[in-house]
Parts: sequence; C-alpha cells; structure tokens
Amino acid sequence: MNITFITDPLLTTLGSTRPPFLLATELQKNGHNVTLLSLSVSEEVRKTAKEKNIQVKSLGSNFNIIHSYPIVEAWAKSLLKSENMFHLDDLGDNEIVINTSSCIKVKSHLYYAQGPITRALDDMLLEMPARYKYIYRLIAPVLRYLEKKTVRDYAYLSNSVIANSKFCSSMYKELDVEIDGVIPPPLDRTLFKPNTLEPSQDYVLTYFGVYNKETKFAVIKHVADTGVAIKAFGYKASGIPVYIARHPNIQFLGAVSNEELVNLYSNALYVLFTFAHEPFGYIPIESMACGTPVLTYNRQGPSESVINGSTGWLVNSDKELMDLASRIWKDGYPQKMRKNCIKRASLFDVKKISEKWLKLFRELQ
Repeated sequence: MNITFITDPLLTTLGSTRPPFLLATELQKNGHNVTLLSLSVSEEVRKTAKEKNIQVKSLGSNFNIIHSYPIVEAWAKSLLKSENMFHLDDLGDNEIVINTSSCIKVKSHLYYAQGPITRALDDMLLEMPARYKYIYRLIAPVLRYLEKKTVRDYAYLSNSVIANSKFCSSMYKELDVEIDGVIPPPLDRTLFKPNTLEPSQDYVLTYFGVYNKETKFAVIKHVADTGVAIKAFGYKASGIPVYIARHPNIQFLGAVSNEELVNLYSNALYVLFTFAHEPFGYIPIESMACGTPVLTYNRQGPSESVINGSTGWLVNSDKELMDLASRIWKDGYPQKMRKNCIKRASLFDVKKISEKWLKLFRELQ
C-alpha cells in the first residue's frame, strides 16, 4: 500500500508531527511504502526518517518570522493565502493521502483534525504576556473567521474527517465541520514503559510548556509552596517566571532525552499536568505507559485518557487540583494504580492505532 502523510513543518517529530511520524514508522515496518510531505523538513528529521526507510519530501518553504514556532507562521500564512491549494501531481492514482496539517490545503482521502489553533489561543489568552494579549484581542475575530473558512476547505477536499479526540471533534463541529470518527494519536510503547520495579516516588513531575498552554505556573508554585518536591522538564526556559526558577522545591531540568524522560516518568510519585488547552495530550499517556498516575483537569483531551481514581485523578478547578496534589504527596495512593496505568496506556499503542488507520485505508481501496 502506498501512503502519503501531509504534515505540519517537519522541523521536529514532536507536537502535531508526532502522530504521522509514528504511524509512518509502524506502517513502513509492516511493508507499506510511506512518504511524509511537508512545507519544510529539517536535516535531523531527514536523518531519522532515512534510518526508518521513510521517504520525506519538502515543498521548500522557509520560516523567518517565528523561528521557535514555525507551525504558527505556516498556519498564519495559510490563512492569508486561503485561496491557494497545493496540487500533488506526482502522486499515483493508488496513493492514499492523509492530511494531518493545519497549514497545507490539499485534496486528500482523509483529514486528521488535531485542533483549531484559534481555539488554543483563546484558551491561552489569560496566561499570555500583556503585549501578545493586546495584539491577539485585536486580530482574533479575523483569525477565527479565516480559520473557520480554511478548515471547512480542508474538510471539503477530503473524503472523510477524523479527529484525535472527542473534545477535538466538538471544536470542529462548532466550525461546521462534520467529523466521521475519532482515532487518538499513537504512542511508542517500546520506548515509554517502566524502567524500574522499585520507583523512588520522591518527587512529582511536571512539564513547562509554551505560554502556559500546558503549564499554569501559579498553580505549580502553590503546590510547591506546600512542600511538594517538583521536577520539571521542557524545551524553553525563557518564559519561566522568576518565582518558579528560584523556588527551592522546584528543579527545572530543561530539555531531556527520551531515555531521561522515561526515567523521570517511571520514578515520579505522580505527574502533575496543568494546562490551558489540550486537544489530546501526550504527557498523560506517556506517564501512564511508564506506570505513573496523572493529576490533571476533568476536561478536554486529558479527561478522555486518564481514568479518575484508577489511572490518576481528574479535578474541576485549580483549587481542587492544588489541594489534592498536596494530599497525594502526603498520603500516597494504592500501588495497584501503577498497573492500571500501564494497562490503560496499551490502548494507545502505535500497533493498535495503526490498525485503525489501515482499516480506513482498506475501505478506500
């Protein structure tokens, strides 16, 4: 079977490009011919793809404005050039095309909806720096209008639209896009699995994300103030408040390797996942795959993967989360929860998720 995934800028294999890259790896391993096509591809991704025998193609775009967030620049450009459509003339008639991108308008068999960007910006508004908040409020109505028009074009150009979560599905339905099914992103469980039978459980792990999309720093500070020892990982330290960076109970580790991350997940008492917006959320399923329960909010994507009282705890407010974070730190939890986590994470294994996609592909032939 010949399969092409259209992706957001392939400058990394994280974020929105992670599902197509993992699926491509699994499908290629099982005898299918898979190509990843993107606006731009980094040398690092090219090297990784070559090791896995995956073809990658670039449409030759450059990103000059928002170096750290090329997807935002690509998305913005796609809105401003909403009438332009890419024509993939070099694809064969028997090629199955899956568009996973939020910035490439192209005719495809399936469109994988991973979340409207304006909805993420709306949810992040309260946590944005003042200068960005002011600018976004001015241009938000125009962006929402253009994105609604654009995602409806993506859906029109595809035979079927698949969302990555029920919550994500609801967001697209609000944009008048009909969703035909839900398939969650895949997880590499050959990587994410417990690396110890005796976890230390002497710290809580959290993630420092961008503009508080996956991080509420004030909430984390309050938890640390109660005496909870927190370790945090993340890729950018520039946006971390001083009161977090200098807190005696918070240790920021910066970017960590996959092996280090697995070790951090495996030995944590639990993972604290605060977020403003999360269509699905990889951190909860990574943590569960390593046997560690997750404390997070009872909303959006994480509420679909974490099972309250079994693989973690789902709360309805910041206060409830802060109170429970301290209580779990002091009192612990039944160790059976760690086994529950591993079992739950198995549902997201890339082998199982790729079978769901293959079933759709076969129906197209």
